[in-house]
Amino acid sequence: MAQNVQFLTVSEDEAGQRLDNYLLARLKGVPKSLIYRVIRKGEVRVNKGRAKPERKLAGGDVVRVPPVRVAESPEPVPISKTLKGVLDNAVIADEPGYLVVNKPAGLAVHGGSGVTLGLIEALRQAFPQYSYLELVHRLDRDTSGCILVAKKRSMLRYLQELFRGEKRIHKRYLALVIGRWPSRRNLVDAPLLRKELQSGERIVRVSLDGKPSKTEFNVVQRFGESATLVEARPITGRTHQIRVHAQHQGHPLVGDPKYGNEVFDLSVKKLGVNRLFLHAAGLSFKNADGEQVNIEVPLPAELQSVVAAFDGHFNQAGSVE
Repeated sequence: MAQNVQFLTVSEDEAGQRLDNYLLARLKGVPKSLIYRVIRKGEVRVNKGRAKPERKLAGGDVVRVPPVRVAESPEPVPISKTLKGVLDNAVIADEPGYLVVNKPAGLAVHGGSGVTLGLIEALRQAFPQYSYLELVHRLDRDTSGCILVAKKRSMLRYLQELFRGEKRIHKRYLALVIGRWPSRRNLVDAPLLRKELQSGERIVRVSLDGKPSKTEFNVVQRFGESATLVEARPITGRTHQIRVHAQHQGHPLVGDPKYGNEVFDLSVKKLGVNRLFLHAAGLSFKNADGEQVNIEVPLPAELQSVVAAFDGHFNQAGSVE
């Protein structure tokens, strides 16, 4: 469907964006190549003048957008009453600039690649009173726990900038790993390389060609020689970082279908292991006003049950330290 010429006024909340990124966000369904072509040909104007893709926009700028053909967007999959109820209870903080959501395991953060409805699409339907909702960061589909969702573009920029700097946002995870994690092994510093298989599946491996990656691990509770509950604090933010670093140390996560130990997981199925044992338990950072924000999300019931079952099974078996 072709649009007419549009004149878009950049809001203060949208200020600071590059022209190309601004158009990509506003012209959903338009191929990226077409957007760059109309900019290059001068059909896009900023305040009546030609502009380059990297031009930073200011509040009050008027952007002329020529008629472009926008692909028809499919109707979004409607959210179920059950999921609406889950999300109503999952919002643990509703601040002026952001939401903190306790994401359930099994829900992808966004749609695509065979996923018809992700967390962000569901939140937009569940909370239509918010005109702007965007993910600040991501969690793996099988990981539960706290995730930040921006309610304003300016807050999105602010929080994402914090995530880019080491130790400006502190993330804390709880994970159950196979075997006895040694007390002395606190820091794992191993570069990670992400590859995409022909099937489209993403796989991450430790590789000298990878990006620098660091995770701090600390022992929380041991279950004899069989398993250890650890706290993981990723210093960098690579895909599958905690899972691959734990595997690299010889202690893969319990219930991990990609990097785990299938034989061990089958042997403890009776103890309630039916998902990846990885939970985003906490975030801490300073908000835009300089105030310290500390977010804590306890283990969900199904993981608490696993901890209790491991404690009873392995410790009563006499394999405690």
